[in-house]
Amino acid sequence: MTVTIDHRTATAATAAPVHPGPPKLSREELRRAEAETLGTPRMKYSLLAQLMFKPVDLLYGKKGSFTKFAMLEIIARVPYQAWERMGYWAVHRHRTRSTLAKRVFERIVEAREDQDNEQFHLLIMEDLIDRQGLRRNWLLHRAAPWAISFFYYHVSWLLFLVHPKWSYRLNAEFEDHAEHTYMDFVAENPDLEFVPDPGTYADGYGRYRSVADLLRQIGHDERVHKLDSLEKMAAPRIR
Repeated sequence: MTVTIDHRTATAATAAPVHPGPPKLSREELRRAEAETLGTPRMKYSLLAQLMFKPVDLLYGKKGSFTKFAMLEIIARVPYQAWERMGYWAVHRHRTRSTLAKRVFERIVEAREDQDNEQFHLLIMEDLIDRQGLRRNWLLHRAAPWAISFFYYHVSWLLFLVHPKWSYRLNAEFEDHAEHTYMDFVAENPDLEFVPDPGTYADGYGRYRSVADLLRQIGHDERVHKLDSLEKMAAPRIR
């Protein structure tokens, strides 16, 4: 794959990220993160997770691409939005129990931060699509993302209502899939090491030496989201 990106907005300075979210890694740490992901088997995906992955692979191809990543990032925000909604409902319900309400509100803040992190991923992917001069079409960039997100939102919401651990597990599977897809893409496209990070969102997300490192960071973010969801699965239910 040959990637050509307009670097007109790139600068030599390194901007420190100002937005909360997963830790930003050094170049050496990013390379280690890639090796760790590539050396770790994917999770065993449930039938429900596979039902989401199949349409994406059919529409965008099994291998990674900026267009496919943009689609994944549109979907990735959905469970956090569903959890935030349920959190506000729980805060209202338990508002007279301050200790419980505080714990629920902390979960809401975490969900919003995760949404914002996924939003940065989406904005970065859309910027890379623009710089490659790739065309967008109604099916791949409007209809399909809306349909899959609609399905995922209501499944996440329903699972959380019935049994929160099921919703967290599904999100962990989705994030694991995204993590491996990003790292596989970097490994399969070594030319990305020589494409400078345009840095369009450096003020909020940080600047990296190359697009390869930028994608490694996004892949590592997805790993952090996955581990957070697995940790919540093991934690006692908030009551």
